[in-house]
Amino acid sequence: MYTDKSQKKRKTYNCPVEVTVEVLDGKWKPLILWHLRDETRRFAQLRRLMPSISQRMLTQRLRELEADGLITRKVYAVVPPRVEYSLSALGRTLIPIMDQMCDWGTNRLKALPNARIA
Repeated sequence: MYTDKSQKKRKTYNCPVEVTVEVLDGKWKPLILWHLRDETRRFAQLRRLMPSISQRMLTQRLRELEADGLITRKVYAVVPPRVEYSLSALGRTLIPIMDQMCDWGTNRLKALPNARIA
C-alpha cells in the first residue's frame, strides 16, 4: 500500500474494492499468498513453485506483502542465512477470497475448450 515503508501516507480511496485491488495488485502477489496459505516457505521454495518469476520480482513482491502486513518474514541467525515467509493473521483473512478465486478459475477452465492446468 505504501511506496516507502518509512513514509506512511494517508490515501483516499473511492471504494473498498480499490483497497483490495491495490494490495493484491499484479500477477504475483495472489500466487505468493496462495503458496503460503497452508505452510511456511523459504525463498527458494517459492521460486520453485513459481518458476516464471525472477528473483528480483519475488523479492520486491515479498517486501510489499510484508509492508502491507499480509506476510511475516522470519530470519534465523545461522550460516547460511535462513529466511522463512508465512501468512500473518491479516493475510489469513484472505484465504476465503483465495478459495473463491480458485473455485472461479476451476469453473472457468471447465468452460474453456483448450484450457488446461500445467
